[in-house]
Amino acid sequence: MRLSTVILPVRRWSEGGREVWQRAEELGFHTAYTYDHLSWRSFRDEPWFGAVPTLTAAAAATSRMRLGTLVTSPNFRHPVTLAKELISLDDISDGRITLGIGAGGSGFDATALGQEPWTPRERADHFAEFVPLLDRLLTNDVVTYEGKHYRAHEVRNIPGCVQRPRLPFAIAATGPRGMKLAAGHGQAWVTTGDPKVSATGSAAESLEAVRGQVGRLEKACAETGRDTAELTKIMLTGFSPDRPLASLDAFVDFAGAHAEAGIDEIVLHWPIADSVFEADLTVFERIAAEGLAQLGE
Repeated sequence: MRLSTVILPVRRWSEGGREVWQRAEELGFHTAYTYDHLSWRSFRDEPWFGAVPTLTAAAAATSRMRLGTLVTSPNFRHPVTLAKELISLDDISDGRITLGIGAGGSGFDATALGQEPWTPRERADHFAEFVPLLDRLLTNDVVTYEGKHYRAHEVRNIPGCVQRPRLPFAIAATGPRGMKLAAGHGQAWVTTGDPKVSATGSAAESLEAVRGQVGRLEKACAETGRDTAELTKIMLTGFSPDRPLASLDAFVDFAGAHAEAGIDEIVLHWPIADSVFEADLTVFERIAAEGLAQLGE
């Protein structure tokens, strides 16, 4: 089991931003991710910084911990420009970047460029084209592509990623098309649980839903000839009925149950006061320091 965190880009770098990322490394988190949004839900009218510059600064301020997005989406990203930024990030971090990527939603990002929000089918269609093209751009020196939603004309990406053949993809997916993309292109798969269960269900029902998702991922991998063991299964907490940050014991119980269900990596939101991610920082740091050790006892 790996333990990671997600640090929302809400702090000025000179006013605690740098220290949070460095503290995450000191605590031993496997990866520190950040959201890749233009704004997000209840934080829309609060400070919010860009993911790529934030990760660039974090790469310079740390040396061991992996870094990444959780998640990037096609809502306001294009594969050609994103590939160039990712190759640069991978170089600056000396090969410590993971791209968490998903189909996106209908939130603020979906209309920020003045477009109408895509339907669920349109999001899935864009995602199905976005991921394979990004894969090609990150693994080939020169790419030309003509698709329904995206084009690339003699795009150069030299020297490519430090990580070979490219930096890893952690693909967020719950539906069959997304699961197929994860099986075909992912080095990891991401879930937040089942939104329908999370809205009204119990922690036990949420766990059973996650177990079912892992089963569907295994089926998608079998259909594409992929060994499911090759994919890290990531659970981003904070959206299910569970409360793993309530106490060290609560985390150990949560992590143990989800490990049994097939989850390999748990991601905890770094606490933010007066927000939906408010939590006791002392408890959070104790979980980071002791949680996995107690899980192994």
